[in-house]
Amino acid sequence: MLVRAPAKLNLGLYLGGPRPDGLHELCSLFEPLALADLLRVEEAERDEVVCPGVEGENLAARALAKLRERGWDAPPLRIEIEKRTPVAAGLGGGSADAAAVLRLASPATTFPAEAFWSPDNQNASAVTVGVAGLSALAAELGADVPSQLRPGLALVRGAGERVEPLPAPAEHAAVLLPSGGGLSTAAVFAEADRLGLGRDPEELEEIAGRLRTAAGAGASPLAYADLLINDLEPAAISLRPDIATALAALRDTGAPAVFLSGSGPTAVALFPTLSEAEAATTSLDRNDAIVCLAGVS
Repeated sequence: MLVRAPAKLNLGLYLGGPRPDGLHELCSLFEPLALADLLRVEEAERDEVVCPGVEGENLAARALAKLRERGWDAPPLRIEIEKRTPVAAGLGGGSADAAAVLRLASPATTFPAEAFWSPDNQNASAVTVGVAGLSALAAELGADVPSQLRPGLALVRGAGERVEPLPAPAEHAAVLLPSGGGLSTAAVFAEADRLGLGRDPEELEEIAGRLRTAAGAGASPLAYADLLINDLEPAAISLRPDIATALAALRDTGAPAVFLSGSGPTAVALFPTLSEAEAATTSLDRNDAIVCLAGVS
């Protein structure tokens, strides 16, 4: 079996204050990219997740372990991940891989009742859980994982666990400058706290309404480019000044929208069509540019 794990793009990221659990309230639009990792899944003698070129345990391995802890009784699997999404680049590649593994247990899988115990199912012998039922498990793996269970445009709130699907946007394309990846999400949020960034809950609520209205009719994000603001940009640039250079290079192409994706370091430019995005890269003196369709998985 071959499973695609689309990267995600943050269309704006509005930052709230830290919560008691240490995470931050956020408001963002997530959309999938045609850029995607490829997972090759086959039966094996034991569970194994390998990702050539990426050292250490990854979220996909943890996702498979979580499914087994919940009692998922599918045959042992070997999952090999072909990485196409840059690592630690603010594009959610690891989260997408984990979500793709969780989707192996969809659309309906029967788990022991104790795996998802609640007062409502305490007398049941088993619980059938689809994509929506895996959301809590996804949230245990990371803030970006729940939104990737069903790749598509979504308004994402909380720390990433509140996902509101929206209509697919009109055609558009992206130019990505990953700048080598390797920027720690935790470090960026810590720097944002040090800089005193963050908005109050009432403002986040108002912004969520504006994003929902703007994106709810299926328009291209270029129709609401003024909302594509990333509050983490100053913190990311503070840690990686080269991000500012990448953003400036994209603005020089005349792109109608330029911003930072997620916690960085990937700088993004949006264009109405794939051909316009490809043409823009000819003026970039960069060897790391990625061009792809956006809003589609």
